[in-house]
Amino acid sequence: MVTGTAWLSLANIISRLLGAVYIIPWYALMAPYGDRANTLYAMGYNVYALFLLLSTIGIPVAVAKEVARYNALDDENMAYRLVRQMLVFMAALGVLMAIILYFASPALAAASGGTKALIPVMRSLALAILILPFMSVIRGYFQGLNEMKAFAVSQIYEQIVRVVWMLVTAFVIMKLGSKNWQSAVTESTTAAFIGAIASTIVLIVYLVREGHVQKILFPGPSVSKLKPIPLLVQTIIAALPFVVTGSAIQIFKLIDQMTFVNVMLKITSFPKAQLNDFFAYFSANTDKITMILIAVALTLGDVGLPLITAAFTKRHKKEVAYLISYNLQFFTAFMLPAVMGVVILAKPIYTLFYTVPNALQIQLFVYAALQSFILTLLALAWLFLQAMQHSRDAMRYFIITLVIKVIIQVPCIFIFHTFGPLMATTIAFLVGTYLSMKKIKQVSHYKTQTVWRGVFAIGMLTSIMVLFVMLIYTLLQLIFRDSPSKLIALITLVISGGAGFYLYVWCAAKLGLLEKFMGERGTSLRRKLHL
Repeated sequence: MVTGTAWLSLANIISRLLGAVYIIPWYALMAPYGDRANTLYAMGYNVYALFLLLSTIGIPVAVAKEVARYNALDDENMAYRLVRQMLVFMAALGVLMAIILYFASPALAAASGGTKALIPVMRSLALAILILPFMSVIRGYFQGLNEMKAFAVSQIYEQIVRVVWMLVTAFVIMKLGSKNWQSAVTESTTAAFIGAIASTIVLIVYLVREGHVQKILFPGPSVSKLKPIPLLVQTIIAALPFVVTGSAIQIFKLIDQMTFVNVMLKITSFPKAQLNDFFAYFSANTDKITMILIAVALTLGDVGLPLITAAFTKRHKKEVAYLISYNLQFFTAFMLPAVMGVVILAKPIYTLFYTVPNALQIQLFVYAALQSFILTLLALAWLFLQAMQHSRDAMRYFIITLVIKVIIQVPCIFIFHTFGPLMATTIAFLVGTYLSMKKIKQVSHYKTQTVWRGVFAIGMLTSIMVLFVMLIYTLLQLIFRDSPSKLIALITLVISGGAGFYLYVWCAAKLGLLEKFMGERGTSLRRKLHL
């Protein structure tokens, strides 16, 4: 388990880094159409993410679980038979969803308020839908065998090939070729298909190397009996709450995409091209950075979920209460200083990734960074509810949150214009968070006073860090005279962010918070940093 976790963690870290860093050269290559290119890219990917969700429906996790179960029952042939049938089913589902996305692209592009250039972008992503469902079954198979190296290596190759294809094609088109930025974006989204091919090849190589191909294609007699349709229905029902709530943020962003440009065209005199730039300011550009914070925070939260489920199943009420309290404080200990660090250093961060921001860009970026705290908290709360076998409540609160968002979306855009979608999401998520946290309190009986004491201590440490980072940042601005250079922005981030991080960890070590949240690893970290 430790080895598998190490491989998976390495793959996730590399993927996240590549997924964030590539935007710096890619955006520069798209100049002077960087914002519009990023909007086009994001609009395509928002729709693609929904279709990917519909074309996998939690099957990979179910395959992993069933493979592990049959192997534990010494019925490996049943596991092979299951994988073979799931491969056929998911391949067919991938073809169906790809066809739907391909032919629905004109209507989806129009609904998004995008230009005709969005159609080939969406159609290029339909190619990836062809492969990914099939590939995800193989990943689920390796996960069920607890052979996470194959899973991780395929993920790394997928991301590397995708990023290389994006940058090479962007360079060839924008610097050597036609300089058509819309064609360059289409090639960048086609990279998802190229990356999926690379990942599938890696997985097949591992299947051949381990001798699994022959066994999957021609499994021997099995002890158990497989009923694929009941198993599929059961799997979808079990996975639906996790899939839907886990994709809530993406679904809300899709709502923004389908409403913002169309509503703003009716209530303002801005041209569509300018509105697409505004969409980049509050969604496409901000997401590249804020989604990293959200992904890392949710990954940290996932660590405690099996423990919460086990304790709740065994009716260990005190342990459940402790774990909920611990996870909320651990989440705050990471997310609060991270968010505030991004807020303080918003200008150099935006400059490094994109360009020197204007007033509107920086305001929207700061708002989105602050909002990421509440987005992650609610996503984590839904995971807690599902871990404690309250999936129906999680789904109910998701629906309430979604309904509120839909109802107030247009009025918020009418009143607040570019800030409208963010305001609607914030209000909806605040209501959802209140309802979800209230239910968690009723179910787990965790001590709110303990949580608030921990949050207060973390808040004090964050305040000290904020003041220190602001001081360092101000001094650097005086030294560099607020230079717009990306190199200066990078130096500013490394010095200011590094100093703030070290001070925060130093204060946490002195107060014993490292040991509280990280146990022996916290002690080891304190020794390595000589704290």
